[in-house]
Amino acid sequence: MKNRISTYVGSFPSDLGASVVVFLVALPLCLGIALGSNAPLFSGIISGIVGGIIIGALSGSQLSVSGPAAGLTAIVAGAIVMLPSFEVFLLAVVLCGVFQLVLGFVKAGIIGDYIPKSVIKGMLAAIGIILILKQIPHLIGYDNNFEGDQAFLQQNGENTFKGIRHALSAVTPVALLIGVVCLAFQFLWGSLVERKGGWTKLVPAPLLVVLLGVGINAFVQWQNGSFALRREHLVTIPAASSAAEFFSFFTFPDWGSIINKQIWITAVTLALVASLETLLGIEAVDNLDPQKRITPTNRELKAQGVGNIVSGLIGGLPLTSVIVRSSANVNAGAKTKMSTIYHGFFILLSVAFIPTVLGIIPLAALAAILIYTGFKLAKPSLFKGFYRKGWDQFLPFVATIVIILFTDLLVGVLAGLAIGLFFSARSNFRTAVFIVNDNNNYLIRLRKDVSILNKRGIKSKLDAVPENASVLIDATRADFIDRDIVEMIDTFTREAHKKNVQVQFKTSHTNDHGFDIEATNGVPHQKSEMVS
Repeated sequence: MKNRISTYVGSFPSDLGASVVVFLVALPLCLGIALGSNAPLFSGIISGIVGGIIIGALSGSQLSVSGPAAGLTAIVAGAIVMLPSFEVFLLAVVLCGVFQLVLGFVKAGIIGDYIPKSVIKGMLAAIGIILILKQIPHLIGYDNNFEGDQAFLQQNGENTFKGIRHALSAVTPVALLIGVVCLAFQFLWGSLVERKGGWTKLVPAPLLVVLLGVGINAFVQWQNGSFALRREHLVTIPAASSAAEFFSFFTFPDWGSIINKQIWITAVTLALVASLETLLGIEAVDNLDPQKRITPTNRELKAQGVGNIVSGLIGGLPLTSVIVRSSANVNAGAKTKMSTIYHGFFILLSVAFIPTVLGIIPLAALAAILIYTGFKLAKPSLFKGFYRKGWDQFLPFVATIVIILFTDLLVGVLAGLAIGLFFSARSNFRTAVFIVNDNNNYLIRLRKDVSILNKRGIKSKLDAVPENASVLIDATRADFIDRDIVEMIDTFTREAHKKNVQVQFKTSHTNDHGFDIEATNGVPHQKSEMVS
């Protein structure tokens, strides 16, 4: 316990600076996702607070940041429309948390261990590219679509590329100025930190970016107010004039509707999708962690479950581990989970006490922060690295990116996983059987897992064995041999004498794989202790 406290104290400067960055990134995303989900704006704020404080405290991850996720927007929007009221939907969020707790206790977190690294890296790169593409309109002052939208087909009827095209024809000059200056500043500051280090590492660049954006807009307003950014180009937060009004923003579930079948269907859907997104997010963050710490996935599912229960009880949206916020946390230099917890408190305190102050932050400045975060996730060097690793790594990586860009995260990951499994099966197919011959002496070596996919290749080689040949079948290195292949080799050995072919078997002393040695007319058989 003392070591943990000393770690938190020692990491306080880094974690505090990173928490400010995550707070600045998370706040407009919370509002944007609530807007895109057809939910009250404050519900997004509530889920951001719960994701930071509650899940941050319970999670075993040191760098993951939870909050309302863009990947759930379509499900949430559909459920709110389908169910009788928002209060009824909140009950589904609570039940979603209960289901996630169950998944944690039955150790369903192991699912995340089966996602290949090429797919995880592809997912991160896709999120980075989406961030860049989606934030370009906001960077130049075209704010028709909500912050945090990651779907290719947007709710305003445009797709990602059409949105950029329309944005280029509706540029807001001051927003463009702020966006370009802030983005250039981040690249310059990043190179300065790499060269100089020292005190520059302690200063969060996104905080300077926000101050720079606010300063540029304030200067323009002072010079000529008609050119300054209008209200729709600034952060908008629900503001309460009194404590009573502030607490009225919190909403509670309608327990009287618990027998509604649609609530249970919605809860199960949310639990499954949110849990999968969380496990993917955790795998991604662990890959980004400079210290390469491993998050206990079952504990994470339990933490998410408690978080969703609390969020639903007080009027929040469903939560997941969010890659955008988590990667911003990593890039800002966070060391421990305290950064996540601090950012939750910052959201709470800001909406309670200084909502009007936050209302002067230009969306273009926040877009610059997110675009820079996207660039860090999808650096060109990442693509070069996977290309050098070979097609078995590069194709799943690229396929994951492309499919996520045009569909959604889960579809892209599943497609990348399927392609990765294909290459894995192909590799096993090629290495499972080794056949070589020297004149009439043939060696057939079966290795690893010999599946039905290898049957055709083995059969063609056995059929090609000439008369008066000698065949050694070595199965000492095989872990599994498909029963069809065993029977095919048994048939070959029974008929071998007709061509005067001598067959010898070599199997492990612990596993003869079911070869019918006694029925092969005295074929020599050798049991070997060599198993590798």
